[in-house]
Amino acid sequence: MDKLGFDKDKYLAIQSNKIKERIAMFGDKLYLEFGGKLFDDYHASRVLPGFAPDSKITMLLQLKDEAEIVVVINAGDIEKNKIRGDLGITYDNDVLRLIDAFRGYGLYVSSVVLTRFENQANAIAYQKKLEALGLKVYRHYPIAGYPSNLPLIMSEDGYGKNEFVVTSRRLVVVTAPGPGSGKMATCLSQLYHENKRGVKAGYAKFETFPVWSMPLKHPVNLAYEAATVDLKDVNMIDPYHLEAYGKIAVNYNRDVEIFPVLNQMLKEIIGESPYKSPTDMGVNMIGECIKDDEVVRDASCREIIRRYYNVACQIKATNGDVAQLNKLEMIMEQAKVELSNRKVAVLAEQLAEETGMPAAAIEMNDGTLLTGKTSELLGASSAMLLNALKYLAKIPKEVKLISPLVIEPISNLKLKHLGHMNPRLHVNEVLLALSICALTDINARNAMECLDQLRHCEVHTSVILSGVDVSTLKKLGVNLTSSPKYQTKKLYHA
Repeated sequence: MDKLGFDKDKYLAIQSNKIKERIAMFGDKLYLEFGGKLFDDYHASRVLPGFAPDSKITMLLQLKDEAEIVVVINAGDIEKNKIRGDLGITYDNDVLRLIDAFRGYGLYVSSVVLTRFENQANAIAYQKKLEALGLKVYRHYPIAGYPSNLPLIMSEDGYGKNEFVVTSRRLVVVTAPGPGSGKMATCLSQLYHENKRGVKAGYAKFETFPVWSMPLKHPVNLAYEAATVDLKDVNMIDPYHLEAYGKIAVNYNRDVEIFPVLNQMLKEIIGESPYKSPTDMGVNMIGECIKDDEVVRDASCREIIRRYYNVACQIKATNGDVAQLNKLEMIMEQAKVELSNRKVAVLAEQLAEETGMPAAAIEMNDGTLLTGKTSELLGASSAMLLNALKYLAKIPKEVKLISPLVIEPISNLKLKHLGHMNPRLHVNEVLLALSICALTDINARNAMECLDQLRHCEVHTSVILSGVDVSTLKKLGVNLTSSPKYQTKKLYHA
């Protein structure tokens, strides 16, 4: 979508200023828990057009000289090889990816914390690997009765047992590869140890969603619920904020439930709590930077529908939790959206019904709708991609961007030598073939130069795609959904 609903520059300025104010509130040091993704927040960029996926890291760069990063990972997640769903990589590998990315931005990563450490074999091996790479690693342990057993938590057998993470800067950003990693517990453990050392340290949360200053059922906040159905997050009015200030603020169940305990912890550690509500703990200026509510509402409604399709496909592929789909249906009803609002889905399904074969549709950023159908040598997604590039490069429909003389050898290679059953070219194979043709064909070259214009386009396929097609389309930056069904009745789908 070309219309922007969010002022990124304003956000970078006022969010960083708010963090500076929060650092000053505590004096010596601030432990800032970073919720959500720090530098690849594609959810935020989809629901807030104008918010770049790296907006948060760009903001943090303004505080680079006084900030350091601590990455935490649950030792249990290492042991069971927990996978990050959006990237398809394990949490332990994602820690390495995150550290590389942070360093690439010039940010200082000081250490890694293994939380809920219980001598898991894989966690011990992982620590050795990290230390061999020159990283400092610390161990934090589970505490019986956490978080309600305050006397134990605030003792040498509780937080006192955890290894103190040595930090050197005023702002310590605590982040993780995913939820449930132990970010908050790490921050509070550090406050306990800092206080024993006479250091005045504080705690705050860097928030993105839900947006506290927007209505409870605003599509932006509903889209957050849709994105976290697997965590069973529920947006709610913050009762503590309402009682303290007489003002309505939106938060979510986990923060509201933990606040009384967290507040008491802060009182025990630093003598008094500066916060009267879970909303107070957050640093979130998103609501101040929305400049076109209608654009943001539309983008959020689109995201809710995309989330529905994605979960429906997960259930089809893995026998996932049907309750998540039921929750998404309720969210769609609250947002007053229907699956028929996704034009590309309707169009792809219509074409599939007409041809009896898988079909794909794309909505260009100017609103133009295009399709792709299955042929002898091209899958529907590949055909759609070529049609979209022709449109962008103003190439007549009848022109063949890739000569059959190029496609056929690739198909023969797949069938005769690589063990494939299907001769049709995947999206990545089409792009490789197109890049070869671009060496001698001006149309192919012009088409290749339009690839970046596919970013943010809406795409839907009438069947679940192969992993390689999904990966390639995501790299092109399109917003992809699929109908929850397979092309064949086979039991195994690569």
